Amino acid sequence: MAETDKTNQSSMHVMGGIKSQHDGMGKASVKKFSRKKPFVIDEEAYIRDIRNGSRLHLAKAITFIESTVNEQQTIGQMLLKQLLPFTGNSIRIGITGVPGAGKSTFIEAFGKMLCDKGYKVAVLAIDPSSSLTGGSILGDKTRMEELAKHPSAFIRPSPTAGTLGGVHKKSRETMLLCEAAGYDVILVETVGVGQSETIVRGMVDFFLLLALTGAGDELQGMKKGIMELADAVVVNKADGANEKLAKKTVAEFKQILHFLAPSSPNWTTPALAVSSLYKIGLDTVWETILQFQQIMMEQQTWQNRRKEQTVDWFKTMIIDRLYDDFFSSMEKKQTMSELEQSVRKEKITVSQAVEELFSSNSKE
Repeated sequence: MAETDKTNQSSMHVMGGIKSQHDGMGKASVKKFSRKKPFVIDEEAYIRDIRNGSRLHLAKAITFIESTVNEQQTIGQMLLKQLLPFTGNSIRIGITGVPGAGKSTFIEAFGKMLCDKGYKVAVLAIDPSSSLTGGSILGDKTRMEELAKHPSAFIRPSPTAGTLGGVHKKSRETMLLCEAAGYDVILVETVGVGQSETIVRGMVDFFLLLALTGAGDELQGMKKGIMELADAVVVNKADGANEKLAKKTVAEFKQILHFLAPSSPNWTTPALAVSSLYKIGLDTVWETILQFQQIMMEQQTWQNRRKEQTVDWFKTMIIDRLYDDFFSSMEKKQTMSELEQSVRKEKITVSQAVEELFSSNSKE
């Protein structure tokens, strides 16, 4: 082989630049690129596949909903609109708890039990604290590996870009898509603290608070408001040497819950002990949820609560849209920045700054 050929075959060989093509006037001609084709899908096929249980198409539809690209958002909304008649048939369960309470272990064990009973289970994990990346930081499929492999389960992190309004929009619409895909139970896990629990309570039927043993110490840092949101308190890790302490913790919770206002009418919030590791007490939790559903349906609370949740969602979306529209222009952002500096330097009161901001907005 010639030396030049060896050089060309070398992995270190650098390709020459693209040769310019000249027209008759000696000017380099510019290659014309065709305009990017609009993003389109077979809507009927997508709906059919989602209804037939395709997890791939369900995941893609959720991606459309979460997308920041307008044309993909439009497709996601079109799909959701067509699928709305098939939603609303699941039991929506919110799950929260202190760090270390074993939410992932509980959800995996509880979800697998339900799948084995013949239910289809979707897990949505919500983390409003992931504002740095704009997405979920949970790694849910790593934490719930066995459940993720089950053919009747679907796990989806639900990024909110750090906004609680994002919980309302993306997570609610994801939940509706899962219902349309035939999932009987939707488990909504909240990882954030504080207001996120209230947001999730406003989008589920049953709210479960997961706790650890040693309630006396734990309750010192647990807000009374979160306790009042719960439809059941579940003390996890009630096994081995910890079993006796878990039963004591359950008794303490029962005493406290007795003095708190119930989260739902005609319902006494129970405290239960479970072992997610040894699958003990999980059936009792499910039976409690089914009993709750029956009571709430008989008195129309189940249906009325869902309607109120939808109206609240509508109002929250309006507020989010107004906020986005208000700060959509560079002029508003500039005015906001200037007023922030004035407030910081105490040259103007907060009320005056707000008044000036809205006055400048009305003049545009």
